[in-house]
Amino acid sequence: MWWIYALLSAFFASLTAILAKVGIKNMDSDFATAIRTLVILVITWSIVFFKGNFTSHASSLSRQNILFLVLSGAATGLSWLFYFRALQVGNVSQVAPVDKLSVALTIILSIVFLHESITLKTALGAALILAGIFLVIK
Repeated sequence: MWWIYALLSAFFASLTAILAKVGIKNMDSDFATAIRTLVILVITWSIVFFKGNFTSHASSLSRQNILFLVLSGAATGLSWLFYFRALQVGNVSQVAPVDKLSVALTIILSIVFLHESITLKTALGAALILAGIFLVIK
């Protein structure tokens, strides 16, 4: 089932790039990111409250959960700010593939920090992603 969610994520991420490129025309990219973030806040908190998950999950948060979710949120915010700025000054067909360097970087970071093992197939896939990115941006 995870792969269905991953495919939906990829689909909506691709829409994000196209819609954002049109939406940030003649506007500050940081302001545009703030608008986007507000929409995301409304949608995600609405889902949490609609499903009734707030009280049951809020009480189980640990300090570690909070720390790493805050750090993840900060990383997400910075990623979005830089992504929108890149979209504003560059071509979507080049910005989006470079943004996907995150796939290869995530594999490396998962090995270093999470001690995940890597298979030859995963390493080859990451290498092909890198090669594809370099082909697109050249």
